[in-house]
Amino acid sequence: MLNKLIVLAALLLPACFANAHEYKAGELEIAHPWSQELPPNAPTVAAYFVIQNNGTTADKLLSVDSPIAGIAQLHEHVMQNDLMKMQQVPSVEIPGGGDVTFAPMAYHVMLLELKDRSLLSDGKRFPLTMHFEKSGDVTVEVTVQKKAPDGVQVHAHNP
Repeated sequence: MLNKLIVLAALLLPACFANAHEYKAGELEIAHPWSQELPPNAPTVAAYFVIQNNGTTADKLLSVDSPIAGIAQLHEHVMQNDLMKMQQVPSVEIPGGGDVTFAPMAYHVMLLELKDRSLLSDGKRFPLTMHFEKSGDVTVEVTVQKKAPDGVQVHAHNP
């Protein structure tokens, strides 16, 4: 029995590494969850990812949570009176056959009341659970990076 488990684990191991940054929930795929390393005294941290809906009907991201934060909120950036403003949103719709990008200056997850800062340095990972209306729950591992991944635009915010 033990030998069968070892063989099974060996066969599954490459698949685990191949999909280390991609997760599935129903018809949804969540790709490359990441967060940018911030100074140790930063009061909040944001998480980013892309959700692709391979189904024909829309789904909604209703909420998120993480053991590293007391509060996790869905946010978006909007332009109001020539000023960029961040605001909380109750949910984010993922259209059928479409995708939604969570990125700096767009939709993102804000983590407040941080509990475990040891997981917020470059190369570390922390869990984030997403709660979808139709696809249920999926927990992803968010990778903390010194800088945004290649191809991601990060806009400096000037007060």
